[in-house]
Amino acid sequence: MNIELKNVSVGYVGKPVLSGLHLKAHAGRVLGLIGPNGCGKSTLIKALAGQLPSTGELLYAGSRQPPRALGYMPQDLQAPMALTVLEVVLLGRLGVLRLRVLPVDLEAVRQVLRQLGIEQLAQRYVGELSGGQRQMVFLAQALVSDPAVLLLDEPISALDLRHQLEVLEVVRTVTQQRQLCTVVVLHDLNATARYADDVALLSGGQLACLGTPTEVLTADNLALAFGVEARRYTADDGATAWLPQRALPGWPNIPRSSRPGQTQ
Repeated sequence: MNIELKNVSVGYVGKPVLSGLHLKAHAGRVLGLIGPNGCGKSTLIKALAGQLPSTGELLYAGSRQPPRALGYMPQDLQAPMALTVLEVVLLGRLGVLRLRVLPVDLEAVRQVLRQLGIEQLAQRYVGELSGGQRQMVFLAQALVSDPAVLLLDEPISALDLRHQLEVLEVVRTVTQQRQLCTVVVLHDLNATARYADDVALLSGGQLACLGTPTEVLTADNLALAFGVEARRYTADDGATAWLPQRALPGWPNIPRSSRPGQTQ
């Protein structure tokens, strides 16, 4: 399933946030949403999940109706603290807890917990978990419904380095294997360069750039969107890495003569 936006605008009552968006997210590919704080990344994810109204054309495989098979992990994670991890993930499968649960549903929960390496938490109460553990649980909840569309708002923000890499590897693998249309909000540019197939850079309430990580993550784009001078490096495996050097004075109105070049 592909998602296509044609001249889409989103906002809150009396407060427009994003306007005139044209972009497409493809099945089997991870689209990374990046941009400075307050640029509308979470707003866009909420609109894609059907949580916020939008104008223009927001199409899911040509339909205006969001699919029932949609996995959504918001930034503000909430669940009854008295539920166990198994019960919280099961909610993602069933919608509501019921007395009789089919073996196929329990096996789906156990499978996704194993995939994320958190099966040992199944009987723990959510209220007992760390922020990072809860984040993994809610990712499991988003995945267990076998969605056609996967929307993740900062899924690695509370995770340590190892778990960040493991989660993004799982997201990319599941996206490719199940041909999901995955959109994920990220702040880590290096994680974006390594794990996203496509990148949408938001800035000033609009889509500043859309393309592959190599096309979008340039010194000039980072200067314009984030107000930083950054230098590009190439890792031993050929992956691109970015190291911020300094905050640029005068941002967001940076004179063109002061911007770093794209070939740095």
